Amino acid sequence: MLGWMGKFRALFLLGSLALVLSGCGKENLTALVPKGYGAESSMDLIILTTVIMLFVFAVVMVIYVITLIRFRKKKGQEDYIPKQVEGNQTLETVWTVIPILLLIIIAVPTVLATFDLADETDAKDSININVTGNQYWWHFDYAGEEIQTSQDLYIPVGEKVYLNMLSSDVIHSLWVPSLSGKMDVNPENENTMYIEAYEEGVYWGKCAEFCGPSHSLMDFKIVVVSPEEYETWIADMQNVDPEQEPQDTVALEGQALFEENNCMACHAIGSSPVATGPNLTNFGDRSRLAGIKELTKDNLVDWLQDPETIKPGNKMTGKYPALSDEDADAIAEYLLQLQPSDITPESAGN
Repeated sequence: MLGWMGKFRALFLLGSLALVLSGCGKENLTALVPKGYGAESSMDLIILTTVIMLFVFAVVMVIYVITLIRFRKKKGQEDYIPKQVEGNQTLETVWTVIPILLLIIIAVPTVLATFDLADETDAKDSININVTGNQYWWHFDYAGEEIQTSQDLYIPVGEKVYLNMLSSDVIHSLWVPSLSGKMDVNPENENTMYIEAYEEGVYWGKCAEFCGPSHSLMDFKIVVVSPEEYETWIADMQNVDPEQEPQDTVALEGQALFEENNCMACHAIGSSPVATGPNLTNFGDRSRLAGIKELTKDNLVDWLQDPETIKPGNKMTGKYPALSDEDADAIAEYLLQLQPSDITPESAGN
């Protein structure tokens, strides 16, 4: 068994490690560096509650130290019973009223922020995107634009974008820490939230509700671009021709294999909201494969040949014949050439 010194050392090391690790992370995946209206509102509440808790802690510790020093047993002093304060109306009132006041100080801004972030009065005049949560990916349907895409959500900077969210299977939760708070995505009732980004860039999103074995891998990106770039991206996506043949011979062979293996039964290229798998219209423009791995040809070939090892429990596993190295390479070459726009995650913010 460890002595008190050993326990102190272990506790000190664990505390130091926790303090160091709390500073690790990514600037575009943290609620502590708000880059959007919703995240800023949440941060204000975090600061408010933290200040109040520190104040309460400081007051309690001061009273504790004063009591410990003033009323400690002194050398040569006879044992005695201190004056009892039970039933003191003044003290009872003070320690009842103070917590109530502190709760009101926290509750009022929280309620106001909640109603503010749930406000949909200008939804009809704003960009609306229908979001569908799936195990383990996200689908985005731009209302009125005839554009569907998956995993990467493009929005303009400085504008309200309303997300109308439903799930196709289990409960998910959409969370982009740098831009806004969490919102549950349910199979039946539609939930709506809006995001308003302050700066261009790429912001990482997560599913914040346990939804299966690959819950932690259900990542996506929000790509915030200028209003001009957003309009360009919209036009580029609307002009996609799903039947267009690639110029490269290997990619052309991959397109034929893609159709022969019945991949179009689940995936779509162009505007098709009925697809049961991720939309691949701008697949080659994405920065991540399956939301988590770097989009390279080697990683894509590995995914096509055995997606289960990368994302356990995904609905793509076992839905098509095994692919040879040559066939997987050709399909990968075709998919990587699906690049309809010059507006990409790499160009966002540059």
